[in-house]
Amino acid sequence: MDLLALAWAGIIAFGIIMYIILDGFDLGIGILFPFFRDEHEKDLMISTILPVWDGNETWLVFGGAALYGAFPLAFSTVLPLLYLPIFMMVIALLFRGVAFEFRLKAIKSKSFWDACFFTGSLFATIAQGLVLGAFVQGFYFPDTTSGVLTYQWFNPFSVSCAIALVFGYVLLGANRLIVKTEGALQKTCFAISSKLQYLIFIFLIAASVWSPYLDPAIKQRWFDPHNMPYLAILPVLSLLFLAGHWYGIKNKKEHLPFWCSIGVFITCYIGFIISCYPYIVPRHITYLQAAADHSSLLFMSAGACIMLPALLYYTYYSYRIFKGKVTEKIGY
Repeated sequence: MDLLALAWAGIIAFGIIMYIILDGFDLGIGILFPFFRDEHEKDLMISTILPVWDGNETWLVFGGAALYGAFPLAFSTVLPLLYLPIFMMVIALLFRGVAFEFRLKAIKSKSFWDACFFTGSLFATIAQGLVLGAFVQGFYFPDTTSGVLTYQWFNPFSVSCAIALVFGYVLLGANRLIVKTEGALQKTCFAISSKLQYLIFIFLIAASVWSPYLDPAIKQRWFDPHNMPYLAILPVLSLLFLAGHWYGIKNKKEHLPFWCSIGVFITCYIGFIISCYPYIVPRHITYLQAAADHSSLLFMSAGACIMLPALLYYTYYSYRIFKGKVTEKIGY
């Protein structure tokens, strides 16, 4: 086993989960936007994420760049299969970023930029869900080149993942607003989270039942008698996090629902990794087969030792500086 290749797989996995959590609640707040009519509430919602949204998306850039450098075969194989959803995500994030800037100064066109913010958040989330579903289901390569390669991301399971991720991000966003706001806005977010938690529970059950039957290898891994005592910890933890979320919402705890929803995302993500391991292109290319040569990984590791701590500290520092309640509109 090449420990350096495994380490880089772990670094990329860490970067992805950091992006999912941090930009997840950003996107969720954007999807929630049309459900609020009061302009002051919308300004507060934007203000909760304005200081940190661009830093959150840095983790996406980091993960993509790391995949390109550390596992070039995987990057060159997966990208053509996922061109459309990845292109849709990039364009959606671009529209969303522009909406952040223009909405601050717009007066007559504010509703247009609100729509861009919502649409960008929604389509970026849908694209990520389609990519997730494609990875869980795995890829196939027919003998002859045809359009079937391009649309593997569009199937019932991927669409279901996209819908589930939309609701999951909205739950994260509502819980983040509970932490950052107060008054009527916070009360509305408590009500939204109260309803969404049951939907998330249903989606988790559906995914747990459906995914093992997508591929015999997944089913064998999860239902192997030797693995089950250990793997059963993940669904138990998910249920505990959901119970903690329900308790936090019921008793109006401000921070508990947010951290419990993050816990649910992390347990699902670990389950995804377990289902795919050791493949980086599911069922075809392992992380060892896709890894760059040892000297390249070693050179990249030197850069990672500098950049990763800096990125972590920047993330920590930005959230520390902008912690606390947001009670008025901010801008820059």
